[in-house]
Amino acid sequence: MPLDDCRIIELPKIQDQRGNLTFIEAGRHVPFEIKRVYYLYDVPGGATRAAHGHRSLHQLMIAMSGSFDVTLDDGKEKKLFHLNRSYFGLYIPPMMWRDLDNFSSGAVCMVLASDYYDENDYFRNYDNFLKAARGENS
Repeated sequence: MPLDDCRIIELPKIQDQRGNLTFIEAGRHVPFEIKRVYYLYDVPGGATRAAHGHRSLHQLMIAMSGSFDVTLDDGKEKKLFHLNRSYFGLYIPPMMWRDLDNFSSGAVCMVLASDYYDENDYFRNYDNFLKAARGENS
């Protein structure tokens, strides 16, 4: 998949003096069926998370609180996204290497995923990811 397929999706934001509300609906706001939700929190200052890719998993990544950077890499080029609003989600299609860093204090990263956890879907080694992204192995 080309890096151009990665994009920020603006989620509905209902503003109210009592507090704002944002909702997410599969099939409307998320371009995949949601099968898993997980979140990262209490990330120590200076730590990097992720450093992996997925063969077939689609994800929507949201900064629920605070901010962090996501660097996506399709094997040809890289692009940095700064997430800092809970009503913006970063859509990440399959075959993207991702690195998360620059977490602010109290940051919470929520991820909506298209499938259940499957270790076989992961690329944990960047060189193996590059070979697969270039079609050098399966």
